[in-house]
Amino acid sequence: MSELIHREAIYLWYYFTVQLEQIFPYWVLGMLIGSAVSVFLKDNLHGLFRSLGGKKLGVLGIPIASCLGIASPLCMYGTIPIAASFSKSGIKDDWLAAFMMSSILLNPQLIIYSAALGQTALIVRIVSCFFGGAVAGLLIRVFYRDKSFFDFSGFEEPQNRDTDPNILLRYLKNLWRNVKATGLYFLLGMILSVLFQRYVPSDLMTDIFGGNEAWGVLMAATIGVPLYACGGGTIPLLQAWLWDGMSLGSASAFMLTGPATKITNLGAVKIVLGAKRFALYLAYAIAFACITGLIVNVII
Repeated sequence: MSELIHREAIYLWYYFTVQLEQIFPYWVLGMLIGSAVSVFLKDNLHGLFRSLGGKKLGVLGIPIASCLGIASPLCMYGTIPIAASFSKSGIKDDWLAAFMMSSILLNPQLIIYSAALGQTALIVRIVSCFFGGAVAGLLIRVFYRDKSFFDFSGFEEPQNRDTDPNILLRYLKNLWRNVKATGLYFLLGMILSVLFQRYVPSDLMTDIFGGNEAWGVLMAATIGVPLYACGGGTIPLLQAWLWDGMSLGSASAFMLTGPATKITNLGAVKIVLGAKRFALYLAYAIAFACITGLIVNVII
């Protein structure tokens, strides 16, 4: 029995070290770049978006807003007060919807993490998140042209936490907050992926997420709801699942529903949406993820 336990421990450690070697550099690089964007570029990005309020860009402002949402390093609880200040400065709800949706789905740090999944998966994630924001903005423009979609009453722009006069300390403090916020989830994701690799047959993963493509996309979109806790923590799992036969369409569905229905993001979005509009948000997130997954499976 002891020999069996020892052998299993060796196997598990081997899987862990192999995956750690492949993913850990992306996690570190993601934190370094994410903190740099947050400390040095965040105000410029938000200032750029705010300045667009006085320009008559019309529908062309929606893709710009979606791009700026992806570039924004804030979590959703930080994004909503910023969006409230954008609204006060004249930014319309369709632009705000594009900005907030893409900001929920992706950020600079998560882009770096996702590079560990390979070039194709990274491109799919960036493009699908961009369109996730842009389509949301277009829908708000069409169906809420003459009425308000968001309720930002009572929100004020949050205090900037990166205020240390020493620029190096300012950056290091932000970096340490990143480590604390993602480190445990990253380790948990590594452990879960090792257990999946060791004990879940690859044929099973192919049957669920790869063989029947429509069913696999729906399943991936569904499990993205309860399983997603942190972007960095899901990268090891996704890498293991892709190795075991998960289709790229199923992976893209998971990468969309996961952050869109992450419990903290849902709590933040619910604050500025009533029950009916919150239900519309959930329906849109799941429907867009499933449609995107099916399209990806057809194209790639």
